[in-house]
Amino acid sequence: MVKLAIEHLTKRYWRGSREVLALADVSLSVEDGEFMAIVGPSGCGKTTMLNIVAGLLPYEQGVVEIDNKRVAGPGADRAVVFQHSSLLPWRTIIGNIRYGMELQKRFDKHTMQERTEHFVKLVGLSGFERHYPSELSGGMQQRVNLARALAADPKVLLMDEPFAALDAQTREFMQSELLKIWSEARKTVMFITHQINEAIYLADRVVVMSARPGRVKDVFRIPFGRPRTLSLKRDPRFLEIEDTIWQLVEEKPERIGMTV
Repeated sequence: MVKLAIEHLTKRYWRGSREVLALADVSLSVEDGEFMAIVGPSGCGKTTMLNIVAGLLPYEQGVVEIDNKRVAGPGADRAVVFQHSSLLPWRTIIGNIRYGMELQKRFDKHTMQERTEHFVKLVGLSGFERHYPSELSGGMQQRVNLARALAADPKVLLMDEPFAALDAQTREFMQSELLKIWSEARKTVMFITHQINEAIYLADRVVVMSARPGRVKDVFRIPFGRPRTLSLKRDPRFLEIEDTIWQLVEEKPERIGMTV
């Protein structure tokens, strides 16, 4: 069953009198409960596409639908986890996790308390409920950010390079933790990353975007079962897929679609 459908999506920006074509005729679908990762060279429109799905950007052509309903703006059916946690510094951990639910006004106090407690445990932050963001490490802050998004019960979870600001060791740890959390929550995920091995490790399918204007260059169905451990990254089959995707991403950019 398709949860998120993108059909013939096109997005243009204007820089003065110059038109910049960011996305050109992008079509892809994400199945219910699927983890899809999107990679591509810098400036290929990955984040632009995610922001369109989030309802934060308009688009000129095409269709974006969730459960066959057109996306026309932000909605409770989507939640976004950005690169930086953007937590409210004056709120405790449980206060931050409750925040998304409070904004929606569709959860009663008892339900919010239950869901907050559940997701605190799910992301491994039991014992830190009364702490403030400034008292947590970067990885722990992103766990709060993820818990806040999941607690709001979105149909689609959008993640825009959520681990990019972390050091290498913490990033790998968070990748492993994300898979554990996702395996229980089973949300439909669109995950943007520049790190190809991260995409392969996490996803069911990896979409490779071309240089601007962004188009779907290829889609790889990842053949590894779940659960996955970090040692998978040393598997020869894993390395072969990674090398193939690198070759696609590193091809010389073709600056088509830009007019003056």
